[in-house]
Amino acid sequence: MCAAKDKSRVREPSKAGKYGNRGAGRRPNLEIRPREHLTPDEVERLMAAARRQGRHGHRDATMVLIAYRHGMRAGELVTLRWDQVDLKGGLLHVSRLKGGTPSTHPVRGPELRALRRLQRDYPHTPYVFTTERGGPLTDSGFRKIVSRAGEAAGLGFPAHPHQLRHACGYKLAADGHDTRAIQAYLGHRNIMHTTRYTELAPDRFKSFWRD
Repeated sequence: MCAAKDKSRVREPSKAGKYGNRGAGRRPNLEIRPREHLTPDEVERLMAAARRQGRHGHRDATMVLIAYRHGMRAGELVTLRWDQVDLKGGLLHVSRLKGGTPSTHPVRGPELRALRRLQRDYPHTPYVFTTERGGPLTDSGFRKIVSRAGEAAGLGFPAHPHQLRHACGYKLAADGHDTRAIQAYLGHRNIMHTTRYTELAPDRFKSFWRD
């Protein structure tokens, strides 16, 4: 008779991990993006560095400013058109990607001045942020702008556009704005995406006890 199989033997896990070879060789997100967001001071440094670089310094710095103030993704920013901007009324209509909800934001003094100059510098184009030929910039083009500016600013870590969207969320939460209002401002359909900012807001408990 054949010897019975030893059922007590435990199969050792594959060295490739729980999911086999899927994702082998990929670096964890924390290695690629050690910082999720920028502080307000770092955003200022990034804008200043972008402004100093090349012939399009004002355009590049304005892109950083608008992405930060309005929590815009790279794809939302580079496709922004002048018919979404009301310079007289001080309004900006933000169209969201990834199924987000659109909204209309107020545009403040520094943004208005920057956008008016941009319109003078790049006339006769439907897009707010353009190449020299008048076409829209690409996502990868904006990523390069932010990356180069981050290096020039001496941030000490890789800078990427999505840090500006997160910086907006954290700044609004730190300023004590209502979670639902931040959700609408950033275009989140699911409020769970918004609570990441309010959970870490340093002032959210400041009114709990008053002596």
